Amino acid sequence: MNDQEFDARIDGTSGRTRRLGAEAAFRARVEERLRNLEAELAEVKSRLNGLLFFIASTVLAQVMLRLLA
Repeated sequence: MNDQEFDARIDGTSGRTRRLGAEAAFRARVEERLRNLEAELAEVKSRLNGLLFFIASTVLAQVMLRLLA
């Protein structure tokens, strides 16, 4: 094996390693963004549940006031 073949084999391996590293970094970024989206979605759900509870309790209070008045 001459030096050119040796360099070609080394370059192919390092290119593959770099590609795998880039793919791993991309996956890590995507997973982090998904975790952030899940956290934001959970916050939106809790706020929406609180708002619906507030509306339901207001309607119930109005009904009770009209029945008792």
